[in-house]
Amino acid sequence: MALRPIALCSASMFALMLGATAQAQTSPAPQIAAEDDVADIVVTGVRASMIGAINVRKESVQIVDSIVAEDVGKLPDNNVIEALQRVTGIQVTNRTGGEAGAISIRGLPDALTTLNGRNIFTASGQAFALQDLSANLIRQVDVYKTRAAEQIETGLAGQIDVKTRRPFDFDGFALSALARGIYNEEADTYNPNVALLVSNRWETGIGDIGILINGSYTRTKFRDMTTTAGAMVPFATENPPAGSGFTPLERIFSGWQPGQERGLPSAAGSTLPINGVNVPYYLSRDAIFSSDLYGKRERPAFNVAVQWAPNDSSEYTAEMFYNGFKGNTFNSLQFSFADWWGSLGPNPGSTFELYDGTNIIKSRRAGDVFGFNSGDFGTNKTDSYVYALNGKWNVGEGGKIVADLAYQSSTNKTSFIAMRTTRVASAIDVDFNAGGGIPSYHFDDDALLADPAQWTIGEFYDNANKSKGSALTFTLDGDYEWDEGFIRKISGGFRYDDRKARDSVRTQDAGGLGANLSTLPAEALFTNSGFYDGRADIPTSWVLPSGYWLSKNADTIRQLYKNDPRYADRILLSDQMTMTDVFDINEVTLAAYAQADAEISIFGRPLQLQAGVRFVAVDTNFTFVDRYSNPPLVTQAASGTQRFLPSFTARYEIFDNLRLRFNYGETLRRPAFADLNPNYTLTGDLTNVGYGTGGRGNPGLAPTTSKNFDLAAEWYFERSSAIYATLFRREIDGLVVPITSLTAVPGSGLNTNSFLITRPENASKGVLKGVELGLTYFPTYLPGPLNGLGFQGSLTILDSKQNIPLVDINGNVTGQTSSSFFGVSDMSYNATLAYERGPIGARLSYVWRKEFLANNEARLFANPIGVWRAPEKSLDFQLTAKVTDRLGLTFDAVNLTRSKMQTYYKFEDVGGPEQFNLGTTLLARTFALGVRYSFN
Repeated sequence: MALRPIALCSASMFALMLGATAQAQTSPAPQIAAEDDVADIVVTGVRASMIGAINVRKESVQIVDSIVAEDVGKLPDNNVIEALQRVTGIQVTNRTGGEAGAISIRGLPDALTTLNGRNIFTASGQAFALQDLSANLIRQVDVYKTRAAEQIETGLAGQIDVKTRRPFDFDGFALSALARGIYNEEADTYNPNVALLVSNRWETGIGDIGILINGSYTRTKFRDMTTTAGAMVPFATENPPAGSGFTPLERIFSGWQPGQERGLPSAAGSTLPINGVNVPYYLSRDAIFSSDLYGKRERPAFNVAVQWAPNDSSEYTAEMFYNGFKGNTFNSLQFSFADWWGSLGPNPGSTFELYDGTNIIKSRRAGDVFGFNSGDFGTNKTDSYVYALNGKWNVGEGGKIVADLAYQSSTNKTSFIAMRTTRVASAIDVDFNAGGGIPSYHFDDDALLADPAQWTIGEFYDNANKSKGSALTFTLDGDYEWDEGFIRKISGGFRYDDRKARDSVRTQDAGGLGANLSTLPAEALFTNSGFYDGRADIPTSWVLPSGYWLSKNADTIRQLYKNDPRYADRILLSDQMTMTDVFDINEVTLAAYAQADAEISIFGRPLQLQAGVRFVAVDTNFTFVDRYSNPPLVTQAASGTQRFLPSFTARYEIFDNLRLRFNYGETLRRPAFADLNPNYTLTGDLTNVGYGTGGRGNPGLAPTTSKNFDLAAEWYFERSSAIYATLFRREIDGLVVPITSLTAVPGSGLNTNSFLITRPENASKGVLKGVELGLTYFPTYLPGPLNGLGFQGSLTILDSKQNIPLVDINGNVTGQTSSSFFGVSDMSYNATLAYERGPIGARLSYVWRKEFLANNEARLFANPIGVWRAPEKSLDFQLTAKVTDRLGLTFDAVNLTRSKMQTYYKFEDVGGPEQFNLGTTLLARTFALGVRYSFN
């Protein structure tokens, strides 16, 4: 559809002419009781903040779990994701870099993120990097498990609404300051975390006026240490049969199909038919490697808000929010193949050990092994801005309306530069699982790993990406309320959103120079030490090109490769490194809704009803650029979709403070813009299997839709205590799954023109169901020093299943299998023991989630295709002490047990953490001391 600017102007005039105020999509909680009931709570401690969270759930029509006020600011957390991990149904993961970096609600990862009710995003993506939000800026976070027609329709998982502070939250002048020093044990670094809020409001001749400025800055230097046993591939046995053509323990490249879901059979004596001969084989890892990653990130953020209330019936707000991210990582990678078939000595059968009853090699010795080190340096910078104007007015005694106009822009820039060095070691001894899923390995000449004279300068990689998104959004909402009768409230409104997204890339690389690493200046070299902190029997030090030096001297390195006569035709000069557009997308969304609230009495108790429908129309225009064609091929396309999304909620008070809720609603997930791009991204043949890998999008992708059912029982048995249980079911259609086929891509410029290309398809559907149990309990009868002790905890049990198409090498669907949803733990729980008495407050929190399917392996190997995460956990502690009413001290400790993040291969009943272990990452333990000052 074609939407004209006049529509926006007309809507604005309509809002001004009506002169009313209302709850809008900028504050999407459809509450039956006024929010003042929550705001009246003086949030000064653990109990008060938990009361605020209980009241939000109690007074909301939808199922909402919240973190209120100091529940964010006082938990031992570094960002909003970590603060949310104690909310019922929330599962977090990706705890590298000294913090949690990903979130799911009831197992689904695509929660809609809103800031003060406004949809926000990062760069050209559909989602927002929630981990970049500092907990210091937040007043309240609401997690919506169900959705009403008045709320934005996207996000199958639910909605996370982050609310910042505004000047009218305070009675007058307010000042708050925070300073924390955080020690990261793995990186041995001290990191600052500071925040400052200043707000004031005045009564003037033109009404109340308020101004607020709130800023935050955090810096983190971290170190992630990972050691990994490579993927499995087949090898000939020590006695290959006559006519097979194999030498002892030679790697088998043909006669089998990589990427089978279950992998190759691992029973002892298994064979492969090769050239008419049944060849027995062993399964062994192709490599062993370690990653020593050093990182730094900075997150500046601030918001400014101005509010004006000229009278009791109108209020205007202008606000601006900025969120930034600036970081770099230097990955010191040490990689060695473990599959060489030469130099095995006179008795190859003595060079390996099998797991009992299998053909899987547990440990082995290999000679003349090729390996490389790689100094990889990446930068990442994001700047996101939101500007908004909001007006609220009252009309008559029951009418309200709100208009909101917002513009946001977000730009992300990344770069990557790397130089490899290579060598052939005389021999390697490796045990792929020496215990606890962690491998052990050593070279005959470990000491030479740190000698630059042993290394030859290898390949060079140099690329960059720029991603930008913007949106102009206008919403208009109105409602009218009655105190009596069946119909108590009628609401309606519409939303106009004009979204733009563009991605650009630059890539180039070159082969090895052949020169010795020692020819580089001394400052160009980096030698790590203390790798893995003595927690595995592996090399702890190696030399390679310094990523920091590569980044600072990029032009020098480019010219070094340019001067090599083998690459004279390559463009490796910075003044010619222009970006190439990948896609340019404009998406216009128009949504409108109608909703009614009603109430009737059943057995003398109120039954409250809410029903509505939301209409959504989306027009998308695409421009894609195929940068592998010469000249680049530009393709333009357009698509449109329209949907009606109904919702219904019933809330019944069985007794005072005991209620039931039922909700039905429909939501959708839109395809990521990058998933619509039909052009290739390619990687060459890195492991000599005869083809490379790559991906491409699918402009025909449709939204994924979900029908959602929830039934909850809640008992608010004391002001600061509640227990609740929720049954839920998600019926999801159009799930996107990867389809892989062998494809010829002529003129790729890489070392092969054959690639296994993976593309997304709406080829699956599934069901996610489960139960949530939650308890907040502060007993009032405990004696003496135990008075002030409380508990908060929750348990989530999930069951998921989706169909997965099976395909052949040409991408043709040959059958179906089933799988759990990615990222879904069948069970997770959290428990917090809280204590507050006098000036002292303390919390001890533990979160745990069961193992889960994280992703699928690249279809190049013979192991089960599913990559699973082992159970994840974190034990955290916080202590606060009030020095005065305004001054407080804090101590925080995160990951006290020094838990690890581990992965392994598994598909259905094949695989597991013992014989199919993959990677192990040490997670940082952090300690923080802080001081807080507040005045209001």
